[in-house]
Amino acid sequence: MKTLKLLFLALIVSFSTQLNAQTADEIIANYFENTGGIDAWNSIDGMKMTAKMNQQGMEIPIEIIRLKSGKQMTIINFQGKVMKQGVFNGEILWGINFMTQKAEKMDQETTDNMKRQIKDFPDPFLNYKEKGYSVELLGKEEVDGTETFKLKLTKTPVIIDGKEEENISYYFFDTENFVPIVVQTEIKAGPMKGQVSESKLSDYQEVGDIYMPFSMTQGFKGQPGQVIAMDTIELNPKIDDAEFEFPEEEAVEAPAEEIK
Repeated sequence: MKTLKLLFLALIVSFSTQLNAQTADEIIANYFENTGGIDAWNSIDGMKMTAKMNQQGMEIPIEIIRLKSGKQMTIINFQGKVMKQGVFNGEILWGINFMTQKAEKMDQETTDNMKRQIKDFPDPFLNYKEKGYSVELLGKEEVDGTETFKLKLTKTPVIIDGKEEENISYYFFDTENFVPIVVQTEIKAGPMKGQVSESKLSDYQEVGDIYMPFSMTQGFKGQPGQVIAMDTIELNPKIDDAEFEFPEEEAVEAPAEEIK
């Protein structure tokens, strides 16, 4: 009789564990359901975010624009000067040099890698299989006192020094709300090669029919990061295509060592 009771208890525990178990696809489905639904996410053609970036005690206004076509740019307002950074028109990646105040094109490899990121909009997990991405659930992990699901996202490889390298990020989803609160990615090139970049996401608020993070802390794993606080997020803004075009009269090729 005791053996039967123990067997029955084991079956109950096993069944309960199966009910509480999550797959990667279930976590992703819950994420989109909790933040507005797949249809609402698929209807996004663009985003315009106005924010403030804290730089050594100074608040610097910035504007981030991302479009489904792949066009994007960040506009920084620093000490009365308006400078565009990370501007991509679909073919050319460029930005304003802080020292010379002139527009500079990025090298071809950096530009090609930007082209490979177009599929990430508006969220890399949205229709991820159609993008050729893969997702793996690595289990649960506590992050800053919060229990999370750790997901491994493998995307289109990046090109480093002419060779393709794997492109992997780790996302930590809050087990209660099923939203990502931390993203970690190993840096593949440049002086910070080998370090792990980390973005912490919080303060999810409603934007139209979607919930998005209004606070992002960006930096390196295990180190204090830079806080970007959103003021507003506008969905499907009307942006003149001319805003993304490179001013050819100022054509300057950025040295490769500066880019990396």
